[in-house]
Amino acid sequence: MKNSLPHQHITNLSQGAATKRYSVIYLHDEEYHQIGCDTYLQAQTILEGLSADAAQKPVGIFDAKTELFEWEPERQQLYNQASIGEQGKRAEEIINIAQVLRLHDNTN
Repeated sequence: MKNSLPHQHITNLSQGAATKRYSVIYLHDEEYHQIGCDTYLQAQTILEGLSADAAQKPVGIFDAKTELFEWEPERQQLYNQASIGEQGKRAEEIINIAQVLRLHDNTN
């Protein structure tokens, strides 16, 4: 199965995500971006809004407190169909991306 998270450039929006619990991760022009959110409900609302914009591809929500990642529904289906090994690889990759984005924002 083809990896749903190809190697893209990682960039960051200056949204104060490092100080916020949740990060909405999405792709725009083949670069990862994030939007920091204080609440899960706010993150869900933003993720749904990104789904309506053809230029932006939602990936999911990262919870910095638990260090867990929740895929957006379409990517969740692909994730569920992957082997256990591929699931682990994808999860590790996207969590690393989210942490790098947050670290980058925290140091700027």
